[in-house]
Amino acid sequence: MNHTQQMTYIRLKEFGPPEGLIPGRAPIPAPRQGEVLIKVAAAGVNRPDVLQRMGNYAPPPGASDVLGLEVAGTVAALGDDVSTCKVGDEVCALVSGGGYAEFCVAPAPQCLPVPKGFSMVEAAGIPETFFTVWTNVFDRGKLQPGETILIHGGSSGIGTTAIQLARAFGATVYITAGSDEKCAFCVKLGAHAAINYRTSDFVEKVKKYTNSQGVDLILDMVGGPYLEKNISALKLEGRLVQIAFLQNSRVTVDFMPVMLKRLTVTGSTLRPRTVEQKSQIAQALKREVWPLLEAGRVKPVIHTTFPLTEAAAAHRLMESSQHIGKIVLTVQP
Repeated sequence: MNHTQQMTYIRLKEFGPPEGLIPGRAPIPAPRQGEVLIKVAAAGVNRPDVLQRMGNYAPPPGASDVLGLEVAGTVAALGDDVSTCKVGDEVCALVSGGGYAEFCVAPAPQCLPVPKGFSMVEAAGIPETFFTVWTNVFDRGKLQPGETILIHGGSSGIGTTAIQLARAFGATVYITAGSDEKCAFCVKLGAHAAINYRTSDFVEKVKKYTNSQGVDLILDMVGGPYLEKNISALKLEGRLVQIAFLQNSRVTVDFMPVMLKRLTVTGSTLRPRTVEQKSQIAQALKREVWPLLEAGRVKPVIHTTFPLTEAAAAHRLMESSQHIGKIVLTVQP
């Protein structure tokens, strides 16, 4: 691989609206020790990309400032000390930046084989949401078979992944979404019941579904006024896992029910974690989730694709919230 060669990537010319995302040219990056260079076939678009574009989510130190947290493609070159993959392997990878490009470097431990029977577009829709859901719902949230979970934003990339995984591991799944169409889709995907948050109070509905007990676990990316309502919708010994804030992260909340119901409130972000920590998540996914993907029991929901050069249009769609599941950028071979 000649690293004096140039590649097309998406440049962020200035923070702000999607129009700031424009195609540019740059040298193909070289993989460092423990990294691989991936010739990108497809790259997933995620909410954190929108935050970064607006100047509200800086990449961690040392990460590429190019947007994009997940890719699928073919290994084009290896850095030193890489034994887990070889040139020519088809992989999908979680990256801390650099995905919106024809080539992207990734730590080798964060690369997983493209599941058998999956297209590159489908594979690109896996890493960010599956890593996030696994570490938050199963590691932190400790979801067990037979428990109940409420997933907010059920029709999002995270939501559609969480519905399928929670269901596959034997939980009863409730979701919230913002339209009857999205609710119907989530039920078809495996949710036991769906609540349109624009027309119903999700706390009342959850109490109704659970004989006034509440749910064992809530996965939330809304924040704001949802925090107090989530606490109310949890049962004794329930757990709330916070993974993002579409609304305010600062709220005034009565913590008395947290004590009285012995609740656990936790949360995490994925991007700043170490390669070692992400590697552990990758190994768990390969062991627990890859067999489900290859058996057709779980699948990323792909809403639509855009060519890489139309990243701005992909961001406009994401901000409209009209989509169900994942938006993916495709790179022409």
